[in-house]
Amino acid sequence: MNAAPLPAGRSPRAWTVLLLVVIVCLGADLASKWAAFRWVAGAPVAVKRADVLSAGASRLATLIPAHAPVVVVPHGLELKLVLNSGAVFGAGQGKRWFFIAFTISALGFALVLFARWSTARDTLTHCAIALILAGGLGNLYDRLRFACVRDFLHPLPTATLPFGLTWPGGERALWPYVSNVADAFLLVGIAILMWRLWRAEGPTAPAIDSGSPIPQPPGPRPLA
Repeated sequence: MNAAPLPAGRSPRAWTVLLLVVIVCLGADLASKWAAFRWVAGAPVAVKRADVLSAGASRLATLIPAHAPVVVVPHGLELKLVLNSGAVFGAGQGKRWFFIAFTISALGFALVLFARWSTARDTLTHCAIALILAGGLGNLYDRLRFACVRDFLHPLPTATLPFGLTWPGGERALWPYVSNVADAFLLVGIAILMWRLWRAEGPTAPAIDSGSPIPQPPGPRPLA
């Protein structure tokens, strides 16, 4: 009888993978935000918590100097500075404490998924959970320190919705949102977890031990 798989929470290797990916990705997110707010606008842009709180969600744009976007890939990716007091894609502006509490709860849930739902050898799931943790921690750091999230990535800046379609509010841009590296980590991590859950719920073929002989159906009995 095969032994039950070891839960990831009891595996030093699984914890090592999780922590390494979190540290690397969190460092990448914070470093990219620092670099963007230092160079994209042509001069360093200092984000001060007191200024953000006094400006409020409706006037955050006034804290960023006017600047031309930096084109990284023509029609594919631009960099421009935006301060966001809401969630991913700017939803829920001004509800900072709600998103802080929600993020902390989601991070705790992700750790429970890692420790109890995944097994010691499920490295892909551990990396996905680490991406979610790194993305959540990166934006949580911004909310606690700056009272907003620093965004700068604008993919597909010139693409528009087909057939004359518009978003609620009349926006025609295919991707009107400015985000950051932490948001990208969150989306990729969630996508991987959803794929893993879908695979886990699908039918599974019985495992075959190649080291054991395959039983053969009984043949005809010899004549006496």
